[in-house]
Amino acid sequence: MTQMPRPSAEPGADSPHQYPHADTYQPSWAGASRTQQPADRLSASPGRRLPGFLVAAALLAGLVGGVGGATGYDALSPDDAASTTNATDRTVVSANSASNDSSDSVQEVSEKVLPSVVQINVRGQQGAGSGSGIVLSSDGQVLTNNHVVEAAAEQGTVTVAFPDGTTAPAEIVGRDPLTDLAVIQAEGTSGLTPATLGSSSDLAVGQEVVAIGSPYGLESTVTTGIVSALNRPVTSGSPGEQSTSVFPGIQTDAAINPGNSGGPLVNTAGQVVGINSAIRTSSSGSDGSIGLGFAIPIDLARSVAGQLSDGQTATHAEIGVQVTDATASDGVTGIGAAVEQVNAGTAADEAGLRGGDVVTGVDDQSVTSADALVAAVRGYRPGDTVTLTLQRGDQELDTRLTLGSDGA
Repeated sequence: MTQMPRPSAEPGADSPHQYPHADTYQPSWAGASRTQQPADRLSASPGRRLPGFLVAAALLAGLVGGVGGATGYDALSPDDAASTTNATDRTVVSANSASNDSSDSVQEVSEKVLPSVVQINVRGQQGAGSGSGIVLSSDGQVLTNNHVVEAAAEQGTVTVAFPDGTTAPAEIVGRDPLTDLAVIQAEGTSGLTPATLGSSSDLAVGQEVVAIGSPYGLESTVTTGIVSALNRPVTSGSPGEQSTSVFPGIQTDAAINPGNSGGPLVNTAGQVVGINSAIRTSSSGSDGSIGLGFAIPIDLARSVAGQLSDGQTATHAEIGVQVTDATASDGVTGIGAAVEQVNAGTAADEAGLRGGDVVTGVDDQSVTSADALVAAVRGYRPGDTVTLTLQRGDQELDTRLTLGSDGA
């Protein structure tokens, strides 16, 4: 599913999203900033950062559409090529080893999860920075955000710092810009503690969660909060990438700051339910947490990470339409995703979608914009069957379709 070109008010993939009167967003990655954007400078932490390196990739703005609109942020980095290595003896732990019903104190959760959280230090052609990651295998495979490591994808370096103070060089196994996920392999490591992966489908608004990572290079930092909202559309564009990342975000008020990107959001059973990825900042340009953080659901991340770990290119569910925002008569309030074109032979074509249809829902998720539709579909896998709610003229229709794949 692709989006039709937007009016000139919306910039291309190489520009930060900017809309009138909108607050700004940024990735929760502490790294080199884009040269065309102002950024605060951060004092160096001994042994962690270069003096005066720039924080916050770019200042960004959300898409219109009220609470149903998409959250926008812009991940940085200039490079696109990745070196690849195949991991062996991967021992990803499933949620079956722990109960979603159990509830531990924050201290107990921290003791469980901290051994599986690492700091990732990156140096590339446009600077250096740091992010976070979670251990997937005992031999050093780590899951993080694409925007954390993409600066090192070509002629750069990645170093993993473990909780015990040791470090190891790492190679990029694979990256998926469309979901902002990446897998790296730390070299010469063994005996690590893999994280326990839970299920984001079990999350509920109001549920307590814990965020762990290395904000501003402060490794093993633990913060707490709740799930503030689910399926919040989050979009990003990177200057080094040709495509835009979109995912159905878990919104949380747990403090997430630059450097938290790639770290886990966990439930009170110590299971990873999301990968922290973005924060919203105030229009004043402050780059700290204001209680609006966003994580990639672990169900989506698990699927993508599995493909990347096996040396594959990640595939994503798609409908097969070109869409643009549909707004109410005020020209601002988002009411759905307007179908501009149906691609022949796709799931949408087989289901009978037409140009002019307005998609307003996917299963139980409301759709108020083109990005909201993309994000909702991205939460599924190719071959899943969903129900689309359509507005066709004066009629509201429900249409079942089996999602296609962008890798077909």
